[in-house]
Amino acid sequence: MGLVRDESIVEVIARMFNARGRDMADSNLRQADVPEGASLIPQQIGTAPGLICPIGHKVLYALPGVPYEMQEMMERAVVPDLQERAGERAVIVSRVLRTWGVAESTLAEMIASRVDTQSNPTIAFLASGIEGIKVRLTAKAADEPTALELIAAEEDELRRLLGPLVFGVDDDTMESAVGDLLLKQGLTLGVAESLTGGLVGARLVEVEGASEWFRGSIVSYASDVKFDVLGLPPGPVVSEEAAAAMASSACRVLGSDVGISVTGVAGPAEHDGQPVGTVCFGLSVDGEVTAVRTQLPGTRGLVRQFATISLLNLLRLRLLERAER
Repeated sequence: MGLVRDESIVEVIARMFNARGRDMADSNLRQADVPEGASLIPQQIGTAPGLICPIGHKVLYALPGVPYEMQEMMERAVVPDLQERAGERAVIVSRVLRTWGVAESTLAEMIASRVDTQSNPTIAFLASGIEGIKVRLTAKAADEPTALELIAAEEDELRRLLGPLVFGVDDDTMESAVGDLLLKQGLTLGVAESLTGGLVGARLVEVEGASEWFRGSIVSYASDVKFDVLGLPPGPVVSEEAAAAMASSACRVLGSDVGISVTGVAGPAEHDGQPVGTVCFGLSVDGEVTAVRTQLPGTRGLVRQFATISLLNLLRLRLLERAER
């Protein structure tokens, strides 16, 4: 298969360079060389066109390497061409349910009745490490509204089985789920964090509109900061009592309706006689203060990441309970 230079492509490339006030290198002319029998996908963003090259009963697509140029051509030309060649018009829609709180094996058991009988939509598990387990639903139908109806029906069934383990869909995050609940309930949040070193506050401010409900975070990493700034009583700083006091102090110091806290041992050595991975969480909601102790696995970095999302999830569950009262 030989190459033929397409002068119309040369003109398009030359105009792009002229419009930018740049000289076109001779090497750019190679972008106008088209295999015999191939069809062009005209460029709309960059200088290189795409190609549709039939080879016997198969077809080869050649697209630019720049990601946004490739994506634009994929959506504009490649997908429609594939649909035309397939002789079948169909729409495929996916939705991801995001969960936190159980292992993948436990989650699989909980929804086994749906997985064992799946057809359309299909169900797949996507482990996401520190962001939980994703359950992806994929439906195929003649049109998008029908595919979305299939997805919605299956989502209802899975939510019935999983309950509050589902904290969001698609691009939702744990912090955005918490922010939505705080906003709906008209509450503000203050944070006192130790071993996470600011990770909790950093994740919260990633949420658009966080200023409406987030008061701030006190990173009381050193023990004397816990005593002097938060007013903790003397004693071990890695304990449920310390976590509870930190949550209450977050409300007092930051003037928030809700206070959450985290203290613990990320490593490399034990602290206050507690082993690495020991983490204590505190919550203060409506004047009711609770604390939870847990043991988290992994490296120093993983312990801090797991502690951050686990604390936010505890608050999410507490706010869900509050909404039901």
